[in-house]
Amino acid sequence: MSLNFSGLEVSYPTHRFPAFAGKGMVATSNALAAQAGLDMLKKGGNAVDAALAAAACLTVCEPTSNGIGGDAFALVAFQGKLYGLNASGPAPGGINLGDLAGKGYTEIPRYGFVPVTVPGAPAAWAALSERFGRLPLTEVFGPAVDYAANGFPVSPVLSRQWNRAFTIYSQNLQGDEFKSWFDTFAPQGRAPWPGEVVRLPDHARTLELIAETKAEAFYRGELAERIDAFARQYGGYLRAEDLAAFSPEWVEPIGTQFGEVEVWEIPPNGQGIVALMALNILRGFAFEPGEKLTARAFHLQIEALKLAFAEAQRHVTDARAMQVSVAHLLSEEWAREKRKLIREDALLPPPSPEVKGGTVYLCTADSEGNMVSLIQSNYMGFGSGLVVPGTGIALHNRGHNFSFDPNHINCLAPGKRPYHTIIPGFLTRNGEPLGPFGVMGGFMQPQGHVQVVLNLVCFGHNPQAALDAPRFQWIRGNQVHLENTVPPEVAAKLAELGHEISVTEENTGYGRGQIILRAGDALVGGTESRVDGTVAVW
Repeated sequence: MSLNFSGLEVSYPTHRFPAFAGKGMVATSNALAAQAGLDMLKKGGNAVDAALAAAACLTVCEPTSNGIGGDAFALVAFQGKLYGLNASGPAPGGINLGDLAGKGYTEIPRYGFVPVTVPGAPAAWAALSERFGRLPLTEVFGPAVDYAANGFPVSPVLSRQWNRAFTIYSQNLQGDEFKSWFDTFAPQGRAPWPGEVVRLPDHARTLELIAETKAEAFYRGELAERIDAFARQYGGYLRAEDLAAFSPEWVEPIGTQFGEVEVWEIPPNGQGIVALMALNILRGFAFEPGEKLTARAFHLQIEALKLAFAEAQRHVTDARAMQVSVAHLLSEEWAREKRKLIREDALLPPPSPEVKGGTVYLCTADSEGNMVSLIQSNYMGFGSGLVVPGTGIALHNRGHNFSFDPNHINCLAPGKRPYHTIIPGFLTRNGEPLGPFGVMGGFMQPQGHVQVVLNLVCFGHNPQAALDAPRFQWIRGNQVHLENTVPPEVAAKLAELGHEISVTEENTGYGRGQIILRAGDALVGGTESRVDGTVAVW
């Protein structure tokens, strides 16, 4: 297995080549956010300042996928050491399965107050700035505040996502508690058109307040009071004391050796361990550089991911509640036993949920060697459908991932974090930072991580080609979706092996990724060609 980032050959239909830079790079799904991050580097900020500027901008310029009321995770390489931050919030202290069952619930709903957990993103921004940032948050959030107050033009992809959300919410959100979502994001009774300038003045005031107070206003001040009052008014569970009790957790990243690189993820409650378990299984198979577009390569990845997902669905939840150790799940003994289960035909695993995501990913690098892999999300697009009036805070619905089964390890409980889909990734080589990567999109995320890592390590792709390569998505059982760029003969062979293949006409649902890697004295980056994506360079 080898990494070669010097090759410019692109083997797949694309108009993109990898981007190169010497002083700094920001890669994310929105051009305005990427440029805002680069502006911080040019002002003397570091990779963390750049990441936070981009993150704040994304809550404004791509509200279909994330927001101020969501969660965040980060992997930060700072002065040669890798740090992990888990800023996912727990369930409110006043919610429990018995109460919900008494009200007639048989599952955790997608919308409304029941799936709302404590938002962690604002605390993540403050914690990252406090520990690693060089510029004040008031300056870092400046571009986001400006776009929110004075407007930004909507891209075609963003308009399509916004319209999809508007259609879904119009059909499903009934009740006065949802009125603020429509007032905030559809004041004209529709989603914005491509090229239309959108202003979000409530976002501007809220981001200013978060920056000025280093997120104190969100958890123990004015914004916390507004969230509490809104929840009380409509019978919600989230309270000011839940917000005040929250703080993000600095964690030790978990990783595995794959070829000549080490692959790093955030430990549970995130699902990054799924990618690591699958890679550990795949480590026992040889892949040739020219083998990417073969049924064997697809089959082995699909089967390894099935086994990893099945294990995660049984065991992964809030780390404090897990009964199986991470060390066991990442052991060679575990991988060896699972590897024996892979056959030449498709294996039918236990059922696993198919849920669409709503997430943004970004990565940054500066001239000092610092790098950031950051992901934040409201889940399922805009989240719960609830917006705290007058604030622009769209509350996420991350609690939908809890199980309603009281005997399941991931069952809902007060103060407990759910199984979480969003995962930042990072690569090192011989312990030295190589670079951040990520692929967003619900349960597609660990599948995207595995495919991108194999593209880089086994198939010799540069970062852009690694993202452009045709992807699969395992759905459930033996159901597998393939992009229409997968050769027909490969799809036919996979069907012969027992996979239930659907070739999709639109290349959506396969995740959206970015990569920045260090190549000698330069940085080389790639961004998703399927949807909006930008690499800003300096």
